[in-house]
Amino acid sequence: MISLQTLGGILFSVEALYLVGGILLLYLGAELLVSSASSLALGYGIAPATVGVTIVAFSTTAPELFVSLIGGIGISSDIGLGNIIGSNIANIGLVLGASALVQPLSVDSKLLWRHGPFMLAAAVLLVVLGSDGMLGPADGVGMLLLLAVFTGYMLYSSRSADGEVVPDEMQVEDTDGSASAREIALLVGAGVCLLGGSFGLVQGGTGILRSFGFGDLFIGITIIAFGTSLPELATSLVSSIRDEAGFSIGNVVGSNIYNVLAVIGLLAVVHPLSVDTTVQTFHFPMMIGFTVGAMALMAYGRNLSRWSGVALVGGYAGFVYLLFP
Repeated sequence: MISLQTLGGILFSVEALYLVGGILLLYLGAELLVSSASSLALGYGIAPATVGVTIVAFSTTAPELFVSLIGGIGISSDIGLGNIIGSNIANIGLVLGASALVQPLSVDSKLLWRHGPFMLAAAVLLVVLGSDGMLGPADGVGMLLLLAVFTGYMLYSSRSADGEVVPDEMQVEDTDGSASAREIALLVGAGVCLLGGSFGLVQGGTGILRSFGFGDLFIGITIIAFGTSLPELATSLVSSIRDEAGFSIGNVVGSNIYNVLAVIGLLAVVHPLSVDTTVQTFHFPMMIGFTVGAMALMAYGRNLSRWSGVALVGGYAGFVYLLFP
């Protein structure tokens, strides 16, 4: 058993500073990336809807991408894979659940039925491709192809007469500004923040939990995934308070799709991932269960009540509890 003195030393250690600093830099980097990349694209004459479904959608997944690549390649593939599994579960159980607790969320049926199936398909595809114990370049290409199909569908939807098809968090307001050195500098700064934040989160998180004797898979699914989900949690809670349910729900759906198809797809191409038996028999089924459960709760009455929020947050707490040895 770890003494209180030892625990205090860990909490006020360099690793703890890395962890907190990494989370803050990831949040700042994601915000700067969305703002600068969108301004640049609009300045070059790209349509706002197109910017929304491409640049903004990708930017919201940037923390998971950077952390998974740095952790998966530099430390262990369990970090990269665990981060995405844990992040997707946290997005549903913690982010969506907490948002519903703050205020019941009305569910747009178009968002549910036109984008929800892509979220489920991405999760199922990950399970199927990982069932042989390996996610290699061919699997990654398959995920990226489905990502291209989804992005193409989003672009088509954004240009159709029914503009509500595009989730709220992927909408961008048009401006008369043009690309400038300021946006380019902010874009570079965003990349630096994301790199630094990813390094801090991975180093701090692994350092702290390894001192407690936990393995890389547990680290990726818990503290690393929680760290990369904090930006989504913060923005979704604020949106819920402001009565912008579409953002909170669309944030989770879009993030979970891009987490699997973009992040795992790219990581599998550049650095094949081994899939542990425990992942296949426990973590994958839990991810599918949370995905199906969230869709069922959203479909029931087209509303996520506070009781639904209790169920989602409680389910996430139970999932984390079961992870402990």
